[in-house]
Amino acid sequence: MGTSTERAEAAAQGGQDGQDRAEGAEAQRTAAGPGPQRGPAAQETPASVETAEGPAAGPVVRPAARPVALSPSRASDFMQCPLLYRFRVIDKLPEKPSAAATRGTVVHAVLERLFDAPAAERTAPGARAMVPGEWEKLLAKRPELAELFADDPEGEQLATWLADAEALVERWFSLEDPTRLEPAERELYVETVLESGLQLRGFIDRVDVAPTGEVRIVDYKTGKAPRPQFFEGALFQMKFYALVVWRLRGVVPRRLQLVYLGSGDVRTYDPSEADLLGVERKLQALWEAIQLATESGDWRPRPTKLCGWCDHQAHCPEFGGTPPVYPLAIRPADGGAARQGRMDQS
Repeated sequence: MGTSTERAEAAAQGGQDGQDRAEGAEAQRTAAGPGPQRGPAAQETPASVETAEGPAAGPVVRPAARPVALSPSRASDFMQCPLLYRFRVIDKLPEKPSAAATRGTVVHAVLERLFDAPAAERTAPGARAMVPGEWEKLLAKRPELAELFADDPEGEQLATWLADAEALVERWFSLEDPTRLEPAERELYVETVLESGLQLRGFIDRVDVAPTGEVRIVDYKTGKAPRPQFFEGALFQMKFYALVVWRLRGVVPRRLQLVYLGSGDVRTYDPSEADLLGVERKLQALWEAIQLATESGDWRPRPTKLCGWCDHQAHCPEFGGTPPVYPLAIRPADGGAARQGRMDQS
């Protein structure tokens, strides 16, 4: 479940593994379908709506519609570039599959389904052996991913790609001991509506609950850990999930844990109610800015280093492109551009 901070790190470091092309990894993992959902926080994913990180049922093109909910990825999109948000949420422009993002999808699937086995059977060799099978399952659900290796008649690129995925899975065993973990939830879809009416939703990789009732939210990243100055950006996603869980269960999660398989790092943060109330205020302001842009049709690009990774350069004015005709009715709103500019600096 990636953030704009991770993508910024990717640009700064020359695109190491695309840092999962973090948004794409989450969209593809969502399209592959979540595993079993357990516990009171789980909500059934509507088949006809956009889920927290992407389409709920694969690359199905739906008519344009006004945004109805906010997820971590979509929030990061708008803060990164309002026009990117429009392209993904309103225009629903297609994006090319990414080898790095797809690898992240496969690795997440292995780490989720590993816990189906008894504790004693959760071994590194066994987990590595699951990688090819999870790739085949994903490919069966999303045949378009075959184009990733269309120029690989001998299968050498695919073999290297699978080996890299297996190495990430194996590294996880040096960071956590699955024989001592019994997750309360895995790949959990959560959704809540704030008092303001704002709907929040997302997928959480893993939720651990201690015998004392303390909750830990865990997120796997197949990229490298961000530099310290960028860690707050990565935490935004986790605090978003913590806020949703708090509103659903009435308990502030005791710990937020990010597991970076690319670099072998584990980062943790213990949130407070004040932290989560601050996130709630930020999300509300962000949603108001999105609504203003939706009503006015004023979606401005925000050029950054990340533009080099964007699939939508042909439609972006910054690259001489022209956005598609705006598909929604425009209702001019005074101050919309100013508010959008302020949110760009969040």
